[in-house]
Amino acid sequence: RYALVAIVSGRAGADVRARVGVEGIDVVGSHGLERSPQAERWRKTIAAFAADAPWPPAQTELKGLAVSFHYRSREDEREAIRELDAIADDAREQGLVARFGRKILEVLPPVGSNKGTAVRELLGEHGLQRALVAGDDTTDIDSFRALDGLELAIRVAVASPESPSLLSESADVVVADTTEFLQLLRRL
Repeated sequence: RYALVAIVSGRAGADVRARVGVEGIDVVGSHGLERSPQAERWRKTIAAFAADAPWPPAQTELKGLAVSFHYRSREDEREAIRELDAIADDAREQGLVARFGRKILEVLPPVGSNKGTAVRELLGEHGLQRALVAGDDTTDIDSFRALDGLELAIRVAVASPESPSLLSESADVVVADTTEFLQLLRRL
């Protein structure tokens, strides 16, 4: 029914494919970095940074071309953010990109690829001028921006108390959770 169904995720593409288990869906992992030839050369640097970071391994998630430092389970979130700010500063000193999301700090290679560049490339490859994009975190705002200039663009924020306010502000439609998003898709 649709010309393209794709998942652009912060997780590694192989992980997403295994979790979703649906054939025929385009999957781009690592915030769009998997489509960037320049990103691959940073894989070892990201892994070394993750291993050396002063953060509990159980709260560190290496995603191939990116690493996430989770703090959702930390009792003192302010202290966790202070510690993560130091990790972010160290990442930037090493030439990496550091950004906060929903209860995480993500560290990525500095190649200029993101979910938005991946969405724009996918739309271009399929010659599409109409699209719906949904997301629930800071990095999805790049996907929303990728729809600028299309004939028809629908940006859906799957909002939660942890979602940044800019996500909902950037959306055309806001739903409370994935169940409401599924209901929206069924109506289409």
